Amino acid sequence: MDSRFTRVKTSEEEAEEEFSPKELWRIWKNVLMLGAAFMIHFTAFWGASNLQSSVNADEALGTFTLASIYGSLILSNIFLPVVVIRWLGCKWAVAVSFIAYMPFIMAQFYPKFFTMIPAGLLVGFGGGPLWCAKCTYLTVASEAFAKISGLNADAIVTRFFGVFFMFYQFSQVWGNLISSAILSTGGSSDNTNETISNITTVFISSIKNTSIDNFCGANFCPGTTQESNPNLEPPPSSKINLIAGIYLLCMVVACLIVAFGVDSLTRYNRGRQGSGSGLSGFKMLAVTLKHLSHPYQLLILPITMFIGAEQAFIAADYNASFVSCGWGISNIGFVMICFGVSNAIAAIIIGNLVKVIGRPPVIAFGLALHVSLIVTMLFWRPDSENKLMYFLMSGLWGISDAVWLVNINALSGILFPGKEEAAYSNFRLWESTGSVITYVYSPYLCTNVKIYLLLGLLLIGVCGYTTIEVMEFRAKRHEITITGKDSRANGRSKEVAEN
Repeated sequence: MDSRFTRVKTSEEEAEEEFSPKELWRIWKNVLMLGAAFMIHFTAFWGASNLQSSVNADEALGTFTLASIYGSLILSNIFLPVVVIRWLGCKWAVAVSFIAYMPFIMAQFYPKFFTMIPAGLLVGFGGGPLWCAKCTYLTVASEAFAKISGLNADAIVTRFFGVFFMFYQFSQVWGNLISSAILSTGGSSDNTNETISNITTVFISSIKNTSIDNFCGANFCPGTTQESNPNLEPPPSSKINLIAGIYLLCMVVACLIVAFGVDSLTRYNRGRQGSGSGLSGFKMLAVTLKHLSHPYQLLILPITMFIGAEQAFIAADYNASFVSCGWGISNIGFVMICFGVSNAIAAIIIGNLVKVIGRPPVIAFGLALHVSLIVTMLFWRPDSENKLMYFLMSGLWGISDAVWLVNINALSGILFPGKEEAAYSNFRLWESTGSVITYVYSPYLCTNVKIYLLLGLLLIGVCGYTTIEVMEFRAKRHEITITGKDSRANGRSKEVAEN
């Protein structure tokens, strides 16, 4: 029997007595409801986040707000996840964390440093428990599903993450559809002349082949103003307020879905002892940081940081340097819809593809695609005529992002059975570190420098991941040689569990 399943029930017979095959449908219902809630909630968050570097560009307010989110998320991931989950349970940890995001949307009505930065910090403090609770819920639910159905637990957890991220990445679609639909409509009467004037200016500039394109893309540097490029003109506040109102309603609905539509995880993890059981405060910090002594945890850190960095790049630098500069702020949403659709579709496909061909070939594909995109950005000079290129780049970036999200999330659970809370806490910690570093240097570096840094981190990260796969392959081959069977597919070695 798979040793990992002892965390779900004390024995296989007890699980068979308690759950009928119909329980499989109930588990799927919980996974789908959780995914739907995250989709609606992050419809609001990502829709607002994607506009920050362009709409709140004065003194880099938007970018610094995003940095504050991921900066506080670092502390949140260290101190809060297991404590909050132990107090509230995974279900209510998600619901309460959703509420912590709401002031960020409220601050959009009056975007100043003293409103935006505290709201951003609160988002970060809610984000640690939110993502750790989600990851733990899916992992434990997958173990229960595997035990009832008799299927392989590693395949089930990857499939559940794939389904979840399909829902999650569709938030990019709906959030950006809302913002684009509102921003692309005609302005109020008092802004009509101004809007016509801006459109005319851009049109004339494109005819005259001015130097707008010369400082967009990889050549874009902080400090470019709307006077030098009319594409950077922010939308009227009335439209931003309407967008913020819709987003706030979305967050309320998401919270209600979790409260009334998702079962408590105690239904599936009775008798399970997680990595943080009975711990609080600095004791939990010790458990989380103890993972850094494990070789696998160290090796997976660079690729985890890359995930945070590449998501920050597409949300801030790509939107500001390529889309806003080359085409206009009102088109950000349309371009990011393409990112969201491709990301969502790729997530569900990748979750099933890994089951068929394994994880390494999928990772190799993601590496090749992402390197190609990064190199292309160094040479591409965006302009308003070649609109297809904006969508192509964001769509392919969404596919690459799905490869990393699905596989590295699932790998974090697979490598550390029984330590999911601390493992996912580390995942979010280092993912957030990658994001906050990217947001912090964003207002000071030109885009070409940022692209080189991103490429370097990707290559280092894949080297670390490859080392893990090689170590696992050698350990599996050695075990088969000695014992004639492979127990590593049913858990990890004692050494991994003890660490």
